[in-house]
Amino acid sequence: MVSATEPPATELETFLPQDGSAIKDGALTGKYKVQVVPARDVEATGQTGDKGFDPFKERDNPNPTTNCDTLTHLLKACLGTGMLSMPFAFKSAGLVLGIFLTIFVGFICTYCAYVYIECAHKLYHRTRKSTMSFPEVAQCAFTNGPPWARPYAKTVRLIIDLSLFVSYFGTCTVYSVIIAQNINQVIAVHMGEGLAERGMIAILLVPFVLLSWVPNLKYLAPVSMVANAFMVVGLGITFYYFVMNMHPPSEVHMVTETVSTLPAFFSISIFAIEAIGVVMPLENNMKTPQQFIGICGVMNQGMSAVTLIYMVIGFMGYAAYRDGTKENIITNLNPEDILAQVVKVLIALAVYCTFGLQFYVCLEIAWNSIKERFLKKPQIANYLLRTGLAMAAVLVAVAVPKIMPFVGLIGALCFSILGLIMPPIVELIVRWDEGFGRGYWLIVKTILVASFGLVVLLFGTYTAILDIFK
Repeated sequence: MVSATEPPATELETFLPQDGSAIKDGALTGKYKVQVVPARDVEATGQTGDKGFDPFKERDNPNPTTNCDTLTHLLKACLGTGMLSMPFAFKSAGLVLGIFLTIFVGFICTYCAYVYIECAHKLYHRTRKSTMSFPEVAQCAFTNGPPWARPYAKTVRLIIDLSLFVSYFGTCTVYSVIIAQNINQVIAVHMGEGLAERGMIAILLVPFVLLSWVPNLKYLAPVSMVANAFMVVGLGITFYYFVMNMHPPSEVHMVTETVSTLPAFFSISIFAIEAIGVVMPLENNMKTPQQFIGICGVMNQGMSAVTLIYMVIGFMGYAAYRDGTKENIITNLNPEDILAQVVKVLIALAVYCTFGLQFYVCLEIAWNSIKERFLKKPQIANYLLRTGLAMAAVLVAVAVPKIMPFVGLIGALCFSILGLIMPPIVELIVRWDEGFGRGYWLIVKTILVASFGLVVLLFGTYTAILDIFK
């Protein structure tokens, strides 16, 4: 139970996965988890799905977030470094086709997150729990589902945890490449020649390891605020360059000339827009969780805004730099311009400051899987794990100093599983005993959505792997 005198959770605390760990003295503590309020089992009455049980009133959260706070957190969580690659995504699809496909991706990602929250609300009543984390919803659905699904509950939980780890670890690797590219361009202007790309990434090893040693997320909260400010200023100046370099639509491809580039579009846009990993943490900490979903609910409002912003960035970025659009749009800015140099430095610093949040998520997932083996000296083991993960993220980037393969792999492999394949399957299992609707609509819908996710997974992953070994 959280003390009534305890300060409200910071934005950073909201997005870490929960496991109930309580490591002290520099290691992760139980306070820093995705589910700010632990799931609370109400005393069993022997009857599941009791109509008198209200899971939202049972939540013991002295500092819940309002709808406005939740919307702000959702926007901050979704508007990340993925926006830097959206112009390249439009290059892969074409100016007009990119608009329609971005709307489609935004719709399908929002829909899947929506049904996942609906399933969580049903499971609250069936299991008499007031909150659940993202992996817990899937595991609980299989555990309480039809007999054929129950043996797969732990396997599903493992798949989700592994996908979450790979996605956040891969994001850390992407961050190191973005920082190195931006800083190297500025160095090249003032020194006449930049460093070798792999050498520049390797230099980041020490700063990343030092940041990984920060014992608690509360110390990173001010850093996160600075990162947000840097990102806003940097993107504002970038839009200025978009407008100044805008070309007439007649000079830009409206539709891609080959469908072979479409897997790259879907991988990038899913990586950028997908928010399935944060919907449960946000819902768990809301004052009025029922208003998170609905036609005009918080999630629909936030995801509509996110889709629109990404569509504008992709459209303007590609219209400005046409076929010369690069994987990281910031590198398209003329490095000779002082203002462009400021943008590159600001974005690099913002990404570095944001590294801490991404790193802590994969750190806790990894630590939860091994902590039982290091009960005697948990602090030493925890710091060794921190160091090893930070070094691994940089070394992987050194081996493959490209942004697109990692963005594509994360979007196609991890987010397809988490955001496109798992939600419809969970919905089918949760509603198994309720019937499948007229014309077996529920089964048809599950097959269509999961099949789309599977296609993105296969073709996007294949394309990303080819790019890695080019």
